[in-house]
Amino acid sequence: MRWPWHRAVRTSRSAQPRLLPSATEGIAFEARYTITWRPLWRVPSNVEETARATVHAAAAETAVRLRASDVPAAQDAVNATLGRLPRRAPNHCLLSAKVALGLPGAAQELLAQEAADEQRVRRLRFLKKNLYDHPDLIVLDQLEHHAPGALGDEHIAELQRLARLIRSCDQWWFPLLEQWQQVGQGFTDIEKRQQAMVVLSDSLKALNGGSLPSNTEPPDLPGPDRSPRRAHP
Repeated sequence: MRWPWHRAVRTSRSAQPRLLPSATEGIAFEARYTITWRPLWRVPSNVEETARATVHAAAAETAVRLRASDVPAAQDAVNATLGRLPRRAPNHCLLSAKVALGLPGAAQELLAQEAADEQRVRRLRFLKKNLYDHPDLIVLDQLEHHAPGALGDEHIAELQRLARLIRSCDQWWFPLLEQWQQVGQGFTDIEKRQQAMVVLSDSLKALNGGSLPSNTEPPDLPGPDRSPRRAHP
């Protein structure tokens, strides 16, 4: 029912989407509004633009805090904000305001690529933690991904060599390089730091009979207690 002094209700729909900032850098939402409003008596001719600008400004204040990766959640949040707007304005009554959010095609591709990159990083971290920190599992992982007999003896031997190499580096070279770095950091002069590295290198050569350790596949040698002991590379 419309009272005699009320002007007719009007509905404004977006002919073209308007951009709303998001919390995701470089990506903006596309917003399409449906606004129902009633002008007051003796109002200027641009009252529709005023109503649309008020709604868009309120939507932007909320959208800028929302991630573009979850469009439905962002749309619900913005519509909740629009539902709390004051109905009475200087030149019109705002009866309802709704927004439909979307993303440009380029933004969707960018988000898909970022999601794929994040998934790849998580996968690599998982492999680092659960596979490559335990080099024996590298061989088992490869065997699991191939049918029985698909890998030749040479391939399996190479995988085993790689596993021993990784373990040798973890047990021998990595701790040594950490100590080496600490020694080098004790000298502020670059030349003295390099001289310290040369001294350490010469010491390693002397301990190894005149050459740097290079064999990454040392045999298992029995220790004094007759238990297997791995020689340093």
